[in-house]
Amino acid sequence: MRTFGPATSGPAPELVESGFALENADAPLLHRGLNLADIAHVIDLRGQKVIPPDAARALLDLLLEVEQTPAEEFPYDPSFGEAYNSRERYFASRIGDTAGWLHAGRPRREATRIALRLLLRRQLVDLVADAAQLAGHMTDQAAAHVNSLMPDQTYLQQAQPSTFGHYILSFAYPTLRDGRRLLDAFDWVNTSPGGAGCVNGSRLLADRGLMAELLGFDGIIEHTRDAMWQVDGLINLMGTTASMLSNQSKLAEDLEIWSSSEFDYVDLDAGFTRASVLMPNKRNPYSLSIVRGAHGILIGRLSGFLAVVKSPSARSDNLIFAYGEVPRSLDLASRVTRLMSGVVRTLHVNTERMSAALQAGFTQATDLAEHIVTRCGVDYRTAYLVVGQAVRAASAAGLRGIDITAAMLDEAAQQPLGLTDEELAAVLDPAQIVATRSARGGAAPAAVAPMIEACRTAAGELAAEADRRRAAYDKAEASLLSLAEEKE
Repeated sequence: MRTFGPATSGPAPELVESGFALENADAPLLHRGLNLADIAHVIDLRGQKVIPPDAARALLDLLLEVEQTPAEEFPYDPSFGEAYNSRERYFASRIGDTAGWLHAGRPRREATRIALRLLLRRQLVDLVADAAQLAGHMTDQAAAHVNSLMPDQTYLQQAQPSTFGHYILSFAYPTLRDGRRLLDAFDWVNTSPGGAGCVNGSRLLADRGLMAELLGFDGIIEHTRDAMWQVDGLINLMGTTASMLSNQSKLAEDLEIWSSSEFDYVDLDAGFTRASVLMPNKRNPYSLSIVRGAHGILIGRLSGFLAVVKSPSARSDNLIFAYGEVPRSLDLASRVTRLMSGVVRTLHVNTERMSAALQAGFTQATDLAEHIVTRCGVDYRTAYLVVGQAVRAASAAGLRGIDITAAMLDEAAQQPLGLTDEELAAVLDPAQIVATRSARGGAAPAAVAPMIEACRTAAGELAAEADRRRAAYDKAEASLLSLAEEKE
C-alpha cells in the first residue's frame, strides 16, 4: 500500500547530487527575486489580515536582512532540497515557527515563478537596450558608407553593384524587429502568477491584484492553473534570443570572410581580434567566433528546453531547468549583442578594395541584359543568353564587365543590336547602376537615406522604452522595500 504524507527521511544522496545540486546552482540567479516575492507575500498576508502583526514584522525584518545578503553568502545547501527549502530551514533557525507563516496560501513554486519573472523582465530591458545600441551602430555605419560602392553577393558570388551602407542596414532591420518582439514579450513576462496556489487559487488570498501591484507587475495571469504551469512564453523568449543571434551570426560570418586577406573588404579593430601565438603574421577575428558559437549554444538550449516541456501538464520538469536555462540564454544574448555592437562600431571598411573588386567583376550583367530588353525590344531570355555569352568571352580574354563593347554583344547575338559603346559606358558603370536603384528600399543613396533615419528613430525609441521600463521596475521594487520597512 502506498504511504501518504511527508517523507520521514532525508533525500537520497543520488537525488541531492543529480537534482537538488542543479537547482541550487540556479539559486544565485533567483536570490533577489525570491526575497522580493517573499516580502510581497508577507505584506499581502498582512494586508488581508491572515498573518498576526508581530509575525509579519518578524518575517519582514528577516527578509529585509536577507535581501541585503549576497547570494553567495546565503546558506543554500542542496542536502536540504531545492533553494526554497534552504531558505525555509534558515528562516526557521532564526525565528522558529513564525517562519511557517510564509507558506500560507502558496506552494513553494509560486515564489520561484515570481522570482523568475522579476529576473527576466530586468534581463529583457537590458537586451532591448543592447539591441537598440547595435542597431544604432549599424545605422551609423550605413550613414558613413552610403556612397561606398561594393559588389553585393549571394552564395559568396558577386551579384550586383551596391553599397556597404545598403548592405549593413539590412542587418539593422531584423535587429530592430527582434527588439520589438522582446518588447512584446514584456506583456507575458510582466504579469503576476501570485495567489494562484497550486492549480486553483487559495481561499486565504482572494485579491490577487495586490501582489501584482506590490511587485510592479502590469496585471495578473488570469487562469490560476495556467499561471503556475505555462511555458509558452519562455519558449518565445528563447526563440527570440536565438533569432537575434542568428542575424548577428550571419553578419559575423560575412565579416570573418571579408576580413581575410583574400577579400580584405573590412578590418576588425585590434581589440576584437586575437593574435596567433605561433604565427607572427596572423591576427584572428576571435570575437566573430564568439558570436557564431553563442548562436549555436542558444539553438541547443532552445531545442533542449522544447524537449523538456513536451511532458504532460503540471509537471516540475517543465520548469526545473527553465530557472537556469532561460536567464542564462538572455544573459548570453546580451553579452554577445554588446560584443557585436563593439565590432560594428569600430569596424574599418576598406572602400578602395571593395570598389576595385566591383570594377574587376561582371556585376553589371543583369543591368546590361535589362538594357538590351528595353533598347532592342528582345525578350529577357534572349538578352540573358547574349550577355552571358559576352561575359564568357570577356572573361576568357582577361577583360572586365566594364570592358564589354557593342561589337562583343553583336557577336554574341550573331546579329547587330544597334548599341553604341557610348551608351554602354553608362549602362556598365557601377556607380550609375546603383543610382538607378532609387525605388523604395533600394541601394541608391537617396533611397538609403530615409531608411537610415527610420532605423535611427526606431533604435532611439527602443532604447527609450527600455529606460522607461527599467525606471518603473526600480520604482516598484524600491517602494516595496520601503513599505516593508514601515513599522505598524
